[in-house]
Amino acid sequence: MQKQINPKLTLVGAGPGDAELITLKGIKALRAADVILYDALVNKELLEYADDVPAIFVGKRAGNHELPQEGINELIVQSALTYGHVVRLKGGDPFVFGRGHEEIEYAQAHGIETAVVPGISSSIAVPELQSIPLTRRGVSESFWVLTGTTRAGQLSADLQLAAQSNATAIILMGVHKLAEITALYRAHGRCSLPVAVIQNGSLPTERIVVAEVDTIVDVVQRENIGAPAIIVIGEVVRTHPAAQLRELVAAECK
Repeated sequence: MQKQINPKLTLVGAGPGDAELITLKGIKALRAADVILYDALVNKELLEYADDVPAIFVGKRAGNHELPQEGINELIVQSALTYGHVVRLKGGDPFVFGRGHEEIEYAQAHGIETAVVPGISSSIAVPELQSIPLTRRGVSESFWVLTGTTRAGQLSADLQLAAQSNATAIILMGVHKLAEITALYRAHGRCSLPVAVIQNGSLPTERIVVAEVDTIVDVVQRENIGAPAIIVIGEVVRTHPAAQLRELVAAECK
């Protein structure tokens, strides 16, 4: 007897990379999946939770899109109609620069039931795993999560505001724009503000460099730090042991 197809889409946040940082609800969704569509930053160990169902890679990295977003949207609908329950496994949290809401809207427009399982966002988890607090009494009263690159390939206008704020700035997808980002902070006289760049956060290959706005670009190039990486800018970075070892001190912009 042929299995009845009940089309459904569940967006699941896979967390920052460490397979153990997915939620219990995310694991339950994987076990109930009829097909999985997963991204580049998803730890493939998570696919082992699924019960021998098709797993399709639809990952995107900077400058290398396996499948454009429009194609992913169409594949979600086709997969739901063909298999039933689609689990869309996305790195971090699906609604934090993950285009998850676009996928939900597209599926709903085609009459497909949808659900969301939040994930641990790398914007919070990766600094935390390096013992960098995003807020600290008397140091930072808020934090901003920003994209380093807009859809047009430009810096977000919000970075201009962040460079004038005392808030901690966590910038995703911005390593290749680091020189432009630090130039904004320099323009506002923030040359000595500490910066951390964390590559492959939460994974065994994780690396971190810490310097000042004035010098971080040179340090990143020297240490060959690249994507995927998160940039953290703010006084809270001064709490990291590497910042203390470097004896970061206030200095005027040159």
